[in-house]
Amino acid sequence: MLYLDNSATSFRKPACVYGTFFFNTLFNSANAGRGLHKPSLRATKSIVEAQENIARLINVQRPQNIAFCQNATLAINMIISGVLDGGGHIIVTQMDHNSVLRPAFYHGLYTVVNADKTGYVDPIRIKEAIRPDTKLIVCTHASNVCGTIEPVAKIGKIARENGILFLIDAAQTLGCVEVDAEKMNADFIAFSGHKGLMAPLGTGGVYVRDETTLRPIIMGGTGSQSELPTQPRIMPDMLQTGTINTPAVAAMSKAALYVMREGVTAIGEKEHCLANRLSSKLMNMGNVSVYGRAFRTGAVAFNINNVGSIEAANEINKYAVVRAGYHCAPLAHKALGTQKTGAIRVSFGYFNRKKDVDKIADIVWNTAKHHEG
Repeated sequence: MLYLDNSATSFRKPACVYGTFFFNTLFNSANAGRGLHKPSLRATKSIVEAQENIARLINVQRPQNIAFCQNATLAINMIISGVLDGGGHIIVTQMDHNSVLRPAFYHGLYTVVNADKTGYVDPIRIKEAIRPDTKLIVCTHASNVCGTIEPVAKIGKIARENGILFLIDAAQTLGCVEVDAEKMNADFIAFSGHKGLMAPLGTGGVYVRDETTLRPIIMGGTGSQSELPTQPRIMPDMLQTGTINTPAVAAMSKAALYVMREGVTAIGEKEHCLANRLSSKLMNMGNVSVYGRAFRTGAVAFNINNVGSIEAANEINKYAVVRAGYHCAPLAHKALGTQKTGAIRVSFGYFNRKKDVDKIADIVWNTAKHHEG
């Protein structure tokens, strides 16, 4: 199978991820933080080790300020709702995913900053959108549609200088693009485990620089301060409520070690080169339009002219796994000019090779040829 939908989820994982998940499912499925017996303590140790490894990966000095949950979507919702619990204005961007746009719409008081036709968000536009009541700025680190990498460090600097909290959506970048909490001036980083980090499905989490800047919106058992009627205000218990999927988190911990050993830069460069190689081939096809810019992740968005993205993708999917449509990011398509058709997306992962680029290029060429005239 020619799998090219890594922006949705990485299909192939490192061997250490499979082994760790299997082992912990068999022998370490006790409830972390819910007892002093050995199985619970072993589970707790797995969670703590995962916090330490993710902290190293994103340059965080306090691993306890990382909380795990099942995906970046939940993490983003917890931050947006937790910060805006008392009201306030939020700035989001045209390239953001619905996991950002829908919570912003729900809270009501928001501004969408537009991107250019390549999907790039100018930090100056962010600065111009700031209001006296702005409490939070949110920006995706990289577009899930076309892979364009956004200038989050510059946006974070603007937020910090204006005393505004800054949330980075790193769902598309953790594991394949450098994510540095300090360099990016991040107050919050929401991340996915199952994409660039190559961890199991249903893994993700959030880094919180200062837990006093938000309120918990999901409350329940934490294994700590159980005598109190209120949610603990300490990290990670403040956000890490209920039973943790210990086997999956332990596997995500191993994935983080694997990524650090291979090198985030090396992984990202390989995926980036594959994407640019495909982009160059597609741009030489007469009736194919390519979107985004060269400074990208491993994702390439394109359309076969005069053919709907879903229709074309259904033909391509006979030979390779790609995705088409609006990718849960409708405003991004307005920036790219694909709001009427959506787009086909090919997204490479670390285990793809140059020959995969050549195969998918041939498949697209034959599909485009079929629709000529």
